[in-house]
Amino acid sequence: MSHGRPGDLILMGPPGVGKGTQARLLVDRNGWVQLATGDIFRDHLRRKTPLGELAASYMYKGSYVPDDVTVGMVRERIAEIPRETRVMFDGFPRTVAQAEALDEILAKQGRAIGRVILLDVPRDELLDRLASRATCSICQAVYSTGHPPKAPGICDRCGGAVVATARPDDSPDVVRKRLEVYSDQTEPVVRFYDARGLVRRVDGVGDVEDVIKRLLEAAA
Repeated sequence: MSHGRPGDLILMGPPGVGKGTQARLLVDRNGWVQLATGDIFRDHLRRKTPLGELAASYMYKGSYVPDDVTVGMVRERIAEIPRETRVMFDGFPRTVAQAEALDEILAKQGRAIGRVILLDVPRDELLDRLASRATCSICQAVYSTGHPPKAPGICDRCGGAVVATARPDDSPDVVRKRLEVYSDQTEPVVRFYDARGLVRRVDGVGDVEDVIKRLLEAAA
C-alpha cells in the first residue's frame, strides 16, 4: 500500500440501503474516486454494448454478473487511478471469489483495503425504499419516502428535479430475489473481511448528513 494515504474503502450493504447516494457524497467531499460496478454496467446498458447485453441478462433477474466479467472490468479501472488517490468501492466485491481477486489486483498496484464499511438498515425499511424510489434527473441521486429530498421534488445535491423512477430490477419479485442473493452471497464477504478486523458497521437510518458523519468516522 502506498505511504502517505489511508487504504482504499469498500462500502457494503443490501439493496436499498443508500450506498450509491452516500458514496457520491463522500467522494465529492473528499476527492476520492468511486468505483461502482453498478454504474459501469448501467452505462454499458445505455450504450447497448455486448457487455451491457450480457449484464442485463443477469441484472434484470436479480442475479449478479459473472465474476470473471466483473473482475476484469475492475482491474482495468483500477489501473487508471493514481495510487495516491483513495478509492471507494461501491457494489464490489459481492462474492468471496471477487474479494480474493481484489486483494491480488490491489497488491499488484501497491494498494490495499484499509476499511470495509457496512451500512445497516432494517429489512422493512429497505423494502419501502425500493418500492418508492425517486431519482434526480441530473445527478442521479436516489431518494425514497423514507429519505425524501429536503425540498419536495428538488435534489439536495444539485438542485435538479427529483422524479419517480421504476427500474426493471426494482419490481417486488426481483427485489426479494436481490435480498436473497445478498444474504446468500454477500454476507460471507462481510465475514471474510470481519476476520481481518476491517469491518465497521454504520447505522444507515436517519438524515443523510447524520449518516455521512458516521461514515466518515468509520472510514478514518
